[in-house]
Amino acid sequence: MMKVLIADKADSICEKILKEKGLEPVNKPGMKPEELKACIGDYEAIIVRSATTLTADLVNAAAKLKAVARAGSGVDNIDVPACTAKRVVVMNTPFGNTVSTAEHAVAMMMALARHIPQANASTHAGKWEKKKFEGVELTGKTLGVIGCGNIGAVVADRALGLKMKVLAFDPALTPERAKQLGVQTASLDELYAKSDFITYHVVMLPATKGMLNKAAIAKMKKGVRIINCARGGVMIEADIKEALQSGQIAGLACDVYVKEPATEHIFFGMENVVATPHIAASTKDAQVTVARQAAEQIADYLLAGKKTNAVNGKDL
Repeated sequence: MMKVLIADKADSICEKILKEKGLEPVNKPGMKPEELKACIGDYEAIIVRSATTLTADLVNAAAKLKAVARAGSGVDNIDVPACTAKRVVVMNTPFGNTVSTAEHAVAMMMALARHIPQANASTHAGKWEKKKFEGVELTGKTLGVIGCGNIGAVVADRALGLKMKVLAFDPALTPERAKQLGVQTASLDELYAKSDFITYHVVMLPATKGMLNKAAIAKMKKGVRIINCARGGVMIEADIKEALQSGQIAGLACDVYVKEPATEHIFFGMENVVATPHIAASTKDAQVTVARQAAEQIADYLLAGKKTNAVNGKDL
């Protein structure tokens, strides 16, 4: 019986499906790298979320490994080239947490516009600071969506429902798709100059690493509000803090950080920052969906050779 390691916390549906398919799941979330390296050679497949990082060292120690499934969309915690070199297929679940992540981004935008977390804390403290928490309306404002793929498209749809104007930057966005979504395409510079709110929905690539930096911020409207529920690596965090202090950026809503877990951070304690601990995809609905999809993908590949959402499928 082939063994599948569930290396991160996943919904119980994951283990259930693997058993039903005739595989042997081993549920051991939270292992340290040295613990994982000591046992990884026993498994034909591994399922991870974002907590476990599969380095080249770990992949090379996995003698039996045939497949890795990421219960989520981003695979930057997996050394895909190392997997490819060992003929290990890497699959993700790009659609399972789309709505949850998009809804979180919209919620963060609303919280940012109306100072909801700060006002909540103040009121619980027995204060009544009505004048302090004057916000802005979303209606009539322009939202810049950087990355208009699965998640960005849902965010755009929700923003249009809020009567916002939506500008989108995405090199892969065709005019036909933009028209279908009801968004206006724009260059990055145009989006920066015209947007009241900017939300990031890009994957971590060399082209996107550090793209939210001092030079980009200088091109934005003074008083812009920024939402990042994508990847922490998109940001040069020191540049953002400086802009938050100067007022160039009026507010930041942030779910992701360059280094995680972020128990200490230069953003923490700033009154114009809304911070959450990488929970955009953390809804019961999304976790059931991605756990089910990851288990099904592993079973399909191990038992029938079927690749679903294989990020390195063309290279194997």
